[in-house]
Amino acid sequence: MIKCIAIDDEPLALKKLVTYIKKIPFLELVAECRSAIQAQQVIDSQEIEAIFTDINMPDLNGLDFAKSLQDHSMGPVMVFTTAYSEYAIEGYKANAVGYLLKPYSFEEFEEAAQKVKDICEIRQQAFTEVTTQPDDDENIIFVKSDYKIVRINIDSISYIEAMSEYLRITCDNRPKPVIVLLSMKRIEEHLPTSKFMRIHRSFIINLDKIIEVKKNHVVLEGEVSLPIGDNYKDIFMNYLNKKILTK
Repeated sequence: MIKCIAIDDEPLALKKLVTYIKKIPFLELVAECRSAIQAQQVIDSQEIEAIFTDINMPDLNGLDFAKSLQDHSMGPVMVFTTAYSEYAIEGYKANAVGYLLKPYSFEEFEEAAQKVKDICEIRQQAFTEVTTQPDDDENIIFVKSDYKIVRINIDSISYIEAMSEYLRITCDNRPKPVIVLLSMKRIEEHLPTSKFMRIHRSFIINLDKIIEVKKNHVVLEGEVSLPIGDNYKDIFMNYLNKKILTK
């Protein structure tokens, strides 16, 4: 979900903007603001990824507000809404990804929202390229979770579960799983194949945490039972057969 703010000093225009935002499944409306100054207070208290704002507002207009945020690296993605077409050039100078001329349709808003999503995904991918690089000496990875950079010792990972666009990393030294926006393929690239194996479309396990295998399930430390997918069964059983002691 992309956390965003709606800003407009006109109540009806703000109501329309809020209604459109709530129709977009990947947008999470954090605050409805009647001024840029009010929005700044929200930004100071939490991380905001996108801003949909009117331009012509008292005290601090949308353009000046956007320029003030450019001093911050990876600032919010901006989309302007205005009744004045002459602001378009200035809007793009402020690095806006969208410019909606009132009265705009939902289809026009949806197109701007998709641009916001594309930019946020590119940023996330760029961030992930940096933070998931492993340190061979310390056996660690870094991931972004809840706007924090979290250090994870690879040996402490019990299993990893895929949940749509997110991963839930369960570690034996953490009370709660670490939730990250990352793909299974991406995390697999940074885990040693001698210790980790994908046993299901949705699960990667730490082989050192296996307690027992029964039927089509693997039981890990903590009595966690995970299914073995049909597409992964042969590879897992080949690994297991090499480890089984016989006469």
